[in-house]
Amino acid sequence: MSRSLIEQWLPAAPLGVESVRERATFTALPPSFALHVWWARRPLIASRAAVVASLLPAWPSAQEAAIDTEARRILTALVAEFPQGEEAYHAWFMKAIGILGDAVAGKKAINAANEAGVKLQGNGYGYPRAFSVAPGSEIIERINRLCAIRVNSEVPDGTRQVVLDLFSGGGSIPFEASRYDFETIANELNPVATAVLQGTVALPAEQGPDFAKTISVWGGRWVDRVRKRLEIHFPRQGSESIVAYVWAHTVPCPTTGRQTPLSPDFWLARGNSGRSVAVALDVDTDSGTYELRIVEGEEAKKWGDRSTYKRGTATSIWTGETFSGEYIRAMALEGKIGQMMLAVSVTHESVRGRQFRIPSPADVLAAEAAEKELAERLPAWEIADLVPNEPIFEGKETKRSVDMGLTRWSDMFSPRQLLANVTALEELQTVVAEARAELGDERGRALGLYLALALDKACDYNGVLSSWDATRIKIRNTFDRHDFAYKWSFAEFDGAHSLLPWTVSQVERVYAGMCKLTQRDAGLDGQGERRSRARIIRGSATSLPLPDASVDAVVTDPPYYDNVMYAEISDYFYVWLKRSLRDVWPQFTDLALTDKVAEAVANPSLFKDVAAPARRGRRKDDGAKTAAQLADERYEELLKQSFSEAHRVLKPAGVLTVMFTHKRIDAWDTLGAALLDAGFSIDASWPVQSESEHSLHVAKKNAASSTIFLACRKRAGSEPAFWSDIRRDVERAAEEAAGRFAAQGMTGVDLTIATYGPVLSVLSDRWPVYTGQLDADGNSEVLRPDAALDLAREKVASLKKRELLGGRDIDFDRITDWYLLAWSDFAAAEFPYDEARKLSIATHLELDDLAKRHKVVKASSGSVTLLTPAQRVTAGVLDPDAAEYGTWLDRLHTLMSLYDSDGLGSAKAWLDRTGLADDSTFTEVVRAALHAIPRVKVKGAFVRPEARILDSLRASLFDHIESPNDEVEPVVQHEQQTLGFDV
Repeated sequence: MSRSLIEQWLPAAPLGVESVRERATFTALPPSFALHVWWARRPLIASRAAVVASLLPAWPSAQEAAIDTEARRILTALVAEFPQGEEAYHAWFMKAIGILGDAVAGKKAINAANEAGVKLQGNGYGYPRAFSVAPGSEIIERINRLCAIRVNSEVPDGTRQVVLDLFSGGGSIPFEASRYDFETIANELNPVATAVLQGTVALPAEQGPDFAKTISVWGGRWVDRVRKRLEIHFPRQGSESIVAYVWAHTVPCPTTGRQTPLSPDFWLARGNSGRSVAVALDVDTDSGTYELRIVEGEEAKKWGDRSTYKRGTATSIWTGETFSGEYIRAMALEGKIGQMMLAVSVTHESVRGRQFRIPSPADVLAAEAAEKELAERLPAWEIADLVPNEPIFEGKETKRSVDMGLTRWSDMFSPRQLLANVTALEELQTVVAEARAELGDERGRALGLYLALALDKACDYNGVLSSWDATRIKIRNTFDRHDFAYKWSFAEFDGAHSLLPWTVSQVERVYAGMCKLTQRDAGLDGQGERRSRARIIRGSATSLPLPDASVDAVVTDPPYYDNVMYAEISDYFYVWLKRSLRDVWPQFTDLALTDKVAEAVANPSLFKDVAAPARRGRRKDDGAKTAAQLADERYEELLKQSFSEAHRVLKPAGVLTVMFTHKRIDAWDTLGAALLDAGFSIDASWPVQSESEHSLHVAKKNAASSTIFLACRKRAGSEPAFWSDIRRDVERAAEEAAGRFAAQGMTGVDLTIATYGPVLSVLSDRWPVYTGQLDADGNSEVLRPDAALDLAREKVASLKKRELLGGRDIDFDRITDWYLLAWSDFAAAEFPYDEARKLSIATHLELDDLAKRHKVVKASSGSVTLLTPAQRVTAGVLDPDAAEYGTWLDRLHTLMSLYDSDGLGSAKAWLDRTGLADDSTFTEVVRAALHAIPRVKVKGAFVRPEARILDSLRASLFDHIESPNDEVEPVVQHEQQTLGFDV
């Protein structure tokens, strides 16, 4: 069977550069990303590369062609297309996916320029971002010819390859597949995502670029009607325009009963904004009144950081007493949470920038009047089913808000916000009905979808979980994170004059941008040939309405274990969409709430009523299972069923390409088991950097930055084996992969993850693999993939230690090894508890000893944090006057602490007293730590204090050790801003 290109070769490094480049600036994201919130989108360039490379043929070697007729046929056909050979084929592929220059060299040049403070000409790369390059007819026709070569196609001219995405989500994969004229099928369970897919992948091809004018015209009518109804509730002073109202939630003071605000700070502008503006709150405790003032400059710095709520404790502005989070939650559940308007952000034609003023009496009265009107309108609106009163499912992400008394979706909005949003919904239904009558059903329905998405955007930016961003002087949307964290202060749009004009203009702009991306061979008039249409299916990936062996490639980005609870959080939008779309897109609105049971995520909330109490450990011997374990098993079963469906619909020569980003072994264990049990072999693995490796979390909180592409085939058959038979093969695969990817510059947790694909490939060649034990039913026990992944981690840990020591094998002690490897592997001070435990197993340690006895780490809330030398001194485990030290790490940290607190003289004296000044092993410990701890710098200063101290020690006491290269946080300043989405 002929191989696809992705099974042989993928330009991982330039793909990584382009993936990071694509997402480097929020205001220049691809337009498809900005149509509607979705919580996981793959870069477009990575998606298009995965799709195209899964369908193109690999270049057979001369040896393959000499012994295999099929390989010889393909090689002959490829040579006819590319007489210069395989390198010319690869170079053409790069251009075909939009990489028109040397991405890696461009990135290096930009990083060097940023470090030197130099601004390069143009964008620094010499060509536009890859995703923005639309493939022309010539490229698409050639791709079709080459795809036919791989499968020896005898199909009629014009037949296209079929691409399926099982879990389409935000639509990056089907969007790119349709841009390349493949017959695209996008499957998605979630109705919100399905509606977004319709607006992203299908409708731009159907309606064309002129439809942007339709959105503008009819959106303008909608805006005008809403403005006329609401402007009485949003008064303005003179010629001002209102950017936002800034509010704080309040609770009754426990002693006086007066409302006291709960605000983490009182900043209005600070930091990156280049200004210092805050709210001053002057309280007269005798009269029970307060006065607000806007303060700037030095006075703002005094007021801005003041807090009436911090870390679960509030302070009354009336008595100064503190009260607990439990009291606040009790008040919330009794409905006694109120709101206090703190400030109004405005703009004036005559003044540049956003200004601030205190609320006027008219502002306060208008908000009160809006609350009264809401109360009057609610009965009729509820009869008409316009108010989202559905109960909020108490789940993993929603629990925090439910605990604060937000039990129905309508509770997510203040009275005036709810009035504005429901008024907009009511007028939207009227406008869309008129549009269908005037424009016809097809265009009227399309308009209805885009205006509904504009309303969703309004709700995202106009709720009690939207907040004021003082560093950017703008409203921060509800979903600045993937959860419903309660916001103690919140921001409100001017619902009459600003909200809908902004959201409609954004949707119009995004639509035009998507049409531009999907045009092919555009002429001077900007018009281009229409793109092929995609088929959108709303349903479970476990049961697809597709014939057997009907799909050429399945390319998918499955849900990542327990990363995002899509159904839980998308209910926020679904309760509005099902009302705004029920007359025009009823297929998206037939559920009461989104389906959480059939969703392929590990959601413990679904099992909280049937599970045993939680304990550490994945599986228990007593038969009782925790909610987390039941959720894991359900997730794995749904993944297996989904991949079994992919196996069924794939053609014999079809390829399944899975894109997966996760740092936890249990997530990879589950994915591996699902693929193997569904009947797939894993033929190739490619790590592609998809997130910026220089973001600040690199030195503070661990996160994987690479997406692993797994290229899989239907397993033709394999001879089962025992773990003992293939253990050494797994070790060799891990060692080879680690060495290969390390040579390409991969480090940290990504290097470890990059070995998982090759290791799973070894298992897939002999699946099922047996442990040699019997299971509870007396049958031969099948190995869990995590056994092989643990072995891979152990081998990578050994390689990393050698790398830290310049290729030498030096024995320190297990605790020092663990510390060095933790920094090397996670490149961050904080990382998940289970990953720390896995590393402890690899180094034959108990994690509890590291935390409680040696105090190398602090363990809490499912994560561990590496302690600094100073923290370990405070904890009492390091003594500069000690006669002996238990580990090399204790010696290193003692020296670092002394140097930082008492200076060079004390450090020299300690080295002389302990005899470590000329100790070769201690020198190697210093060298290893220098290379292990991230040397990330921001504005010339090390982010981590350990890196700063070690750098100074090296220069003053260990200058014979070479200095490692520093990592610099790049300032993205070379990309042209093509789309703006600021509020």
